[in-house]
Amino acid sequence: MHWIPARAPRPTDASRRRFLAGATGVIGGLGSALIGACAAPASSTAPPLDIGAWQARLRGDTVALLGEVHDNPEHHRLRAVALRRACEAGWRPVLVMEQFDLDRQADIDRSRRLRPHDVANLVASAAPARSGWEWLFYAPLLEIALEFDLVLRAANLPRAEAGRIVREGTRGVLGERRMADLGLDGIDAALHSAQEREIAAGHCGALPPALLPRMADAQLARDAAMAQVVREAGAGGVVLTAGNGHVRRDIGVPRWLGAALSARALSVGFLETGHEAPSEAYDFIVYAPPAVREDPCRAFAKAKSAG
Repeated sequence: MHWIPARAPRPTDASRRRFLAGATGVIGGLGSALIGACAAPASSTAPPLDIGAWQARLRGDTVALLGEVHDNPEHHRLRAVALRRACEAGWRPVLVMEQFDLDRQADIDRSRRLRPHDVANLVASAAPARSGWEWLFYAPLLEIALEFDLVLRAANLPRAEAGRIVREGTRGVLGERRMADLGLDGIDAALHSAQEREIAAGHCGALPPALLPRMADAQLARDAAMAQVVREAGAGGVVLTAGNGHVRRDIGVPRWLGAALSARALSVGFLETGHEAPSEAYDFIVYAPPAVREDPCRAFAKAKSAG
């Protein structure tokens, strides 16, 4: 997950409290707002394709890797539109989410068993209080999962584990056996360098160069962990929701899927107008207007000057 400042327009504190308390009216209202008419992607010099073409692929055994800029509400709306339409047409994919840490799977399963239609309880049970995600943006996806009884899988390395990788290195945190299980014991040097460059760019060049290799290690470990969950999801369809960096074909989760699953994969980048991506990064690109936020590079400059 590349660093994105939490500067987009947010639901009110009162709405957030009602959501966490289980107020279905708030969830339903937001769900209706986010599952409205689907907008066509904006034009760009990058390779955006017809939005209907990628939505038509949401069926059968497709492994759909759907990206996002985490604080862009329109990206969340467009993904929810697509998934709901596919489910209404009969598709029942496994929903794999970066937004839930792997060690919370038992909490997800328990919440669904005890309160199978309660999105707010699911979030309260399975998401740490300071997870950093704006859960009102993800409520429509969770509503779809509960309504259509989709299998829901946590996919992300726990935040503490990823942080330890940055401090201590992958081998010291995961150990030889888990590294082998994830495929992390033979990382291509070019892939590692590409991740370092992306992390540096995503942090406006403000990070100390010595920190980049370990941050790349953590990003690669997270991609490999998500890919493992996708591989274990079974022979049917799968939807992964994750940041755009994770769903990139050239450096993200697809690199860890293996040839058979990669052939079934559909990588869709959800970008903001004015931003481009390498032609090999995604199969399709959907554009939306930028979220209203402070310039992240300005925020980094402020933090640097304050330090």
